[in-house]
Amino acid sequence: MRRTAIASLLAATTALTLAFTMPSRAAEDAVVIPAPALDAAPTSGIQTAVVAGGCFWGVQGVFQHTAGVVNAISGYAGGTKATADYQTVSSGRTGHAESVEIKYDPKKISYGKILQIYFSVVHDPTQLNRQGPDVGPQYRSAIFVTSDEQKKVAEAYIGQLNAAKVFNKPIVTKVGALEAFYPAEAYHQDYLTLHPNQPYIAYNDIPKVENLKKLFADNYIEKPTLVSAGKATN
Repeated sequence: MRRTAIASLLAATTALTLAFTMPSRAAEDAVVIPAPALDAAPTSGIQTAVVAGGCFWGVQGVFQHTAGVVNAISGYAGGTKATADYQTVSSGRTGHAESVEIKYDPKKISYGKILQIYFSVVHDPTQLNRQGPDVGPQYRSAIFVTSDEQKKVAEAYIGQLNAAKVFNKPIVTKVGALEAFYPAEAYHQDYLTLHPNQPYIAYNDIPKVENLKKLFADNYIEKPTLVSAGKATN
């Protein structure tokens, strides 16, 4: 289990304890990886990518600092609408993964570049059903594709990275069709920006944004593209 309810005093106490006892480096280090050999064909109009890689706070935060992303919403994918709420998803028995829906302009950033950032700085794709301190299938590494082309690009890229052995273990990321995406509760949206000094965020997620700036300087924007809370509520 990872963080409990945000308002819980126990969670806050635990997080503060971890902040003073854990090593100074982030839970997952970024990995320099090659760009995908196969990318989606250039197109017009806003496109959608949905990825899961641990706690959605950090995933959303990274893509909100990515140029070409017009919106990034934390939410749930992989289960039903009836179970798409934080408390139920946290049980690990809903089929949902904490996910982020990324709306992007393909004239400014490609689907392949989004996946490169996802595999490099967002999370460790070799961890099965966990990410750092967060344990359970709701924290799994997954790409929910919206087209056959996205599926082809994602699967080819995973094969490329595994063949290049850029990670010390095989990638466990699952690629599957997106059935539906359900936005998370409003208090989860823009969480990294609103709570940069919260111990969990400071230790696990701020370093991911710093790695984006360092490794993908051409794709980094200083001012995050934030979500309207009114549009992000279930």
